[in-house]
Amino acid sequence: MVLSESTDSQVISVSDAIARTLAQHIDAFFGLMGNGNAYFVDALERINTPIFEVRHEVATVASADAYHRVSGKIAAATTTYGAGFTNTLTALAEAAQARIPLILVVGDEPSSGRRPWDVNQEALTTAVGARYMGVNQHDAAAVALRAFVTARDERVPVVLAIPYDISATPFEGVLTEDSLPPVRAVKRLDQEHIEHIVQAILASRNPLILAGRGAKNAATAVRSLASFLGAKVATTAPARGLFNRRSTEDSFVDLGVCGGFAATGAAEEIRGADLVLVMGAGLNQFTRAFGEAFSPEATIIQIDLAPEKTHQSVDNFYQCAIEGAAPQLLQALLDQEAQKIAQPETIARIQARRKQASSYSEESDLTRREMGSELAPDGRLDPRALLGELNRLIPKNRTVIVDGGHFIGWPNMFMDLPGADHMVMVGTAYQSIGLGFPSAAGAAVGRPDSLPVLFCGDGGGLMGIADAETFMRIAGRGVVVVMNDAAYGAEVHQYVSKGLAERPVLIPDINFAGMLEALGAQATVVRRHQDLAAFERWITLEEDGVFVLDCRVSKDVIAPYMRELIA
Repeated sequence: MVLSESTDSQVISVSDAIARTLAQHIDAFFGLMGNGNAYFVDALERINTPIFEVRHEVATVASADAYHRVSGKIAAATTTYGAGFTNTLTALAEAAQARIPLILVVGDEPSSGRRPWDVNQEALTTAVGARYMGVNQHDAAAVALRAFVTARDERVPVVLAIPYDISATPFEGVLTEDSLPPVRAVKRLDQEHIEHIVQAILASRNPLILAGRGAKNAATAVRSLASFLGAKVATTAPARGLFNRRSTEDSFVDLGVCGGFAATGAAEEIRGADLVLVMGAGLNQFTRAFGEAFSPEATIIQIDLAPEKTHQSVDNFYQCAIEGAAPQLLQALLDQEAQKIAQPETIARIQARRKQASSYSEESDLTRREMGSELAPDGRLDPRALLGELNRLIPKNRTVIVDGGHFIGWPNMFMDLPGADHMVMVGTAYQSIGLGFPSAAGAAVGRPDSLPVLFCGDGGGLMGIADAETFMRIAGRGVVVVMNDAAYGAEVHQYVSKGLAERPVLIPDINFAGMLEALGAQATVVRRHQDLAAFERWITLEEDGVFVLDCRVSKDVIAPYMRELIA
């Protein structure tokens, strides 16, 4: 259907054409206006699709990234050219490595040629793993639509660049409506592959299903597959909550998060598996506990949309969406049981596991952790005991957003989650810090019915402090927990422990409570658990606004994953 055409009687600009095209398919835009995108931002305003304003360009992409992680929908970011664009590169690299679909609309050098302050934005985009698409006066709408489809189908961030000299010039093409191609059909396993995987599963005496974010959309089928097998299950950190018990029909043993964040007992059980079925998980160094998570004798089967196996330890790789694979495998196993194709002793073994798993308690010794004491030997808070208190106080309907840094272990180990993708970790794939505040803003927009709880360190908090105001303005109600150890904790443990100088990695005790209180938050410095009393009242009274906990934690309590990294 023709929506409108650029004619003498109705002239729209190139920026108008892009804004109208994207607004048909995107609900959330995060941006910061500058020379290169001013007309695009104005065009959004004129069609009643305003942007969520952020305070630093990196936040445009980080917010759009987090929005997708919690909502499953594609968001758009927008900045100006040059410095505005280069400021986004850290978040753009993170989105590319984490395979997050989003659109970044930017200004670019004029079509007439590069100016002294312009840079090769296409080369920079490609260098960090994203896609670049430039527009002209004739194809702007078509390219914008293609950018959206590419992001959606290939799970990649796409930079959509508008040359500076044409952003306000007349659009000479045609705008179309309802022209979005359908989502690609879910890829399914070949029958031969199903048989190979099923035979490996039936031969296993102690199978483990490891699910990642790629299994989120097939959670019901993955849970049913695990229950049929009476299997032990675990997740990557972002997929925690996928195996939360929902009924007595759940007949699996949930070991929690796999890798460096696992409890000691759970880690031992994971390492005891003779088959690891990896579904929609990338097997990064943290999930693998730096090579120690799985037994060397275990067979590792990976099913994922990636073009090839994501780690050399994988024995068999199958490229397939989990939405297709999980129901296929479950049906094949049900057929084996119903038709008595499998050996009777195999079926009996599965039934015995099922019976044992059905009586499993999530409060078992497998997932129990060392909680520590209120204070560490240096007189500052022990982060383990602190997180135990916060897990008790904060309402269960929560979305936990975690910035990068040594402290990342504590919320991953001690905060319960209501479901998958309620743990947002923008920055982990690219090993960055400082994206916490904008990630929290994007998560608040993407999941407005859940309390956003941001955990950041003092180093990352200072790096991203410009968008503390963004989070407070957008969230309406939220929590900020600053794990303030007066240091760059990861560097302390990795390098000072080896004899390097300590002074460069120390930070003065910054008063985050005072800073964010000046921006309108309620805040308190927490040195003892009793200092949480005001926060507990705020929670009980369900007050609006953002509450900031400036927690003075010890840098001397080392997270288990960091011990593995040091080793």
